[in-house]
Amino acid sequence: MTMLKEGRPTAPQAAAQGHMAPATATGNRALMLEEPLIFEIGSPDTTGVDFAEAPKVASRLGHLARQDAIGLPGLSEQETVRHYTRLSRQNYAIDLGLFPLGSCTMKHNPRLNEKVARMPGFADIHPLQPQSTVQGALAVINQLAFWLIDLTGMYGVAMTPKAGAHGELCGLLCIRAALEARGDARQVVLVPESAHGTNPATAAFCGYKVEDIPATPDGRVDLAALKARLGPDVAAVMITNPNTCGLFERDMKTISDAVHAAGAFVYCDGANFNAIVGRVRPGDLGVDAMHINLHKTFSTPHGGGGPGSGPVVLSEALAPFGPLPYTARMADGTIHLIEEDNVGEEMPRSFGRMSAFHGQMGMFTRALAYILSHGADGLRQASGDAVLNANYILRSLEDVLDAPFGGSGPCMHEALFSDKGLAEGFTTLDIAKGLIDEGFHPMTMYFPLVVHGAMLIEPTETESKAALDQFIMALRSLAERAKAGDEALKGAPYHAPRRRLDETLAARKPVLVWSEAELPQAAE
Repeated sequence: MTMLKEGRPTAPQAAAQGHMAPATATGNRALMLEEPLIFEIGSPDTTGVDFAEAPKVASRLGHLARQDAIGLPGLSEQETVRHYTRLSRQNYAIDLGLFPLGSCTMKHNPRLNEKVARMPGFADIHPLQPQSTVQGALAVINQLAFWLIDLTGMYGVAMTPKAGAHGELCGLLCIRAALEARGDARQVVLVPESAHGTNPATAAFCGYKVEDIPATPDGRVDLAALKARLGPDVAAVMITNPNTCGLFERDMKTISDAVHAAGAFVYCDGANFNAIVGRVRPGDLGVDAMHINLHKTFSTPHGGGGPGSGPVVLSEALAPFGPLPYTARMADGTIHLIEEDNVGEEMPRSFGRMSAFHGQMGMFTRALAYILSHGADGLRQASGDAVLNANYILRSLEDVLDAPFGGSGPCMHEALFSDKGLAEGFTTLDIAKGLIDEGFHPMTMYFPLVVHGAMLIEPTETESKAALDQFIMALRSLAERAKAGDEALKGAPYHAPRRRLDETLAARKPVLVWSEAELPQAAE
C-alpha cells in the first residue's frame, strides 16, 4: 500500500475583487447560529417527558376553567437545551467582557457569593419559620446591617427595601414621619439636576412638589441657588453623591449644614457608593438617609426583574421612624426580629412596613460574603481601583471625545463624554452601535440629561489595564470615524445577530406575543 501523496491547498484562496460572502441556506453564519422562536421549533403534540395519565377531578374554577389546549410548544430535552444555549450565546455578559454602563455599576459577581447563597439554611428557608430555626440567617442580616452602618457612619439601617427606588421611598417616608411628628407640614423636595432620575419620581410619588436645583458649569450643585431656595416649605434635598456627572460634591457638608439650618433633611442617593467605600462616610457629611444598592456596591446580581436589595441607612434623627421589622441581638446571644407585636416602646414612631417580610435573603448572603472576603482594606482598595480605572478612560479619550467636565478635577466612578465635535449627522447612537461590532456592550447613552449626547462609562474596579486598553482602542477608533464622517458607521452593527432597529417604532409598537401565521386557504 502506498501513501496518498496528493496535496490540497491549506491557505485561503484569494477572492475576486468585490466578492461578498454568499448567504447560507440555514441562515447561520458559522458559529453565529440563527435561532427560531421556541414556538417555531416545537409543537403541542410533542413532549420530551412521559407523564402518567392524570386522574380526572372536578375543576374548582367552574366556568372560568379553560377547556381548549393552551398551545405550548413541546420539545425533546436535547432541543430544549440547544435552544436556550444558542440564545445565551447571543447575549452579552460580564463573563464575556467589560460592561461599561455608567451609573449602573455592572460589577463582577464572584462565584463564591453564589456558592454561599445556595448553602442549606440560607437558600431553603421560609420567612414564616420559627425564629429559633433560622438563627444563622438572622445573624447574617444583623451582621450585614452593622457593616453597612459602620461603612456609612450612620446610626441605624432598614434592611427590608427591595431595590434602590424602594429605598428612596423608605427614606422619604422616614422624613415625612419625622416632620409629622413635630407637626411640620412641608411640601417641597429639592432635586439637583445632577441627581439620579428616580429621585424626582420618588418624591412626586410621596406627594411632594419637586423643584430642580441647577448645576454649576463644573457639573456640581449650585450652592448659591440651593441656599436661596431653602425655606420653611422645603422638606428635604435629594442629592446624589458622587453625582451622575461622575463628580464628588465637594460642598456636601456645607449643603447639609444649610439644609439642617432650614429645618429640612438630607437624602443621599447611594447608588454610586462604590466609588467612596472605605474613604468617605456619608454620615460624616451630614446625610440623614441613604439607600445602598447592594448590586452596585456589594456585588449582588443586578436586578433584571429579579431579586434586588436597597437597604437604607438612617441618621440618629431619622432612625426612630424607620420601618419594621429589624433584627436585634438579645442578652442571651440570640437574635430576634422586632416586629409590630414585640416592638414595645423601642420604636413607637415607626412608619410601618416596606414589605411583607424581612428582605432578600439571597442578596444579604451574597453581600456579606463579598464584604467578609474583602475586609475593610479590600473594600477601600476596590473603590480606589474603580476611580483609577474611570480616570484612565477619561484621560485616554479626552483628546478624541469631548469631556464636558474633564477640567473639573478627577472623576469618580465614571467618565462622561458628549457628542460635541462629531461630524454633522453623526450621533452618540452611531458610536454605541459601532461598539457592538467591536464586541462590547454599549455604554450608557443620553444620560445625564445635562450633557448633550452623553456617553457615560463606568469600568468598575475589576477590569485590567489590558481590558481597558482594548476598550479605549475600540472607542477611539469609532470616535475618529464619527468625526471623519464615515457613513458606514451609520449602518452599524453589521456583525450582530440583528441589524439596527427603528428604536422609536420598537419602543412604541413592540411585538410581544407570538401568533401562528395563517396558512392560505384554497378557494371553494
